[in-house]
Amino acid sequence: MRKIHDTALIDPMADLDSDVEVGPYSIIGPHVKIGKGTKISSHVVVEGRTKIGEGNVIFSFATVGTVPQDMKYKGEASELFIGNYNTIREYASLNPGTQGGGMVTQVGDYNLLMMYCHIAHDCTLGNRNIIANGATLGGHVVIEDFVIVGGLVGIHQFVRVGTSALLGAGSMVSKDVPPFCNATGDRARLRGLNVEGMKRRGFDKGNIATLKKAYRMIFQAKLKTKDALEKVRREFPASDEVQRLVSFIAGSQRGTCR
Repeated sequence: MRKIHDTALIDPMADLDSDVEVGPYSIIGPHVKIGKGTKISSHVVVEGRTKIGEGNVIFSFATVGTVPQDMKYKGEASELFIGNYNTIREYASLNPGTQGGGMVTQVGDYNLLMMYCHIAHDCTLGNRNIIANGATLGGHVVIEDFVIVGGLVGIHQFVRVGTSALLGAGSMVSKDVPPFCNATGDRARLRGLNVEGMKRRGFDKGNIATLKKAYRMIFQAKLKTKDALEKVRREFPASDEVQRLVSFIAGSQRGTCR
């Protein structure tokens, strides 16, 4: 049975599952769909063409699906998709996509979006990421899986951050951050691998050692990037993690942090 506070304003056209909870003074727009078990706290605004999956928790004063902060946005019917079991803390903001970016902003499953973080238009987040307090993702940013974005990090438009990467607090990230790497500073530079993050995910010592060798070849051997990637491909063909690292760097359009 739904638990809707008497002061909540829910448009009759909104599609809420039977057990969704909505707290005092929250506002739900007409094109919103919210799935089973999701809890909306007080003073939350959910607008636009926003689809929210199951088991999410959205805390007070978050704004979800409001108009993109993009001067090129002209009211097109873009969307925001939020998956399952995400936690969206106080004052976080998430915007839908735009015509210039594919029309969709997407958040996967089991993500933690801490207070005051911002997910801009046309961003894509994978699964099990942590976006810490005050971090800001510019438009079109891609965050893969198991990424930790430290507090007050700023990520430039169109940057990609690979799986299991770590962005240190206060970093300004203007280039792609490869999978498994640790990047910090202004402008962010690579500081080695995110070894602790890999240990937490259950990577064994052999996998980590192989990634360390590949990292040194790519970033410390003073080879041209193309030559380094070819060498790593040849020497570690059996490592899925190394091949993912190589593919990410080879596909970078902005260039990677060094």
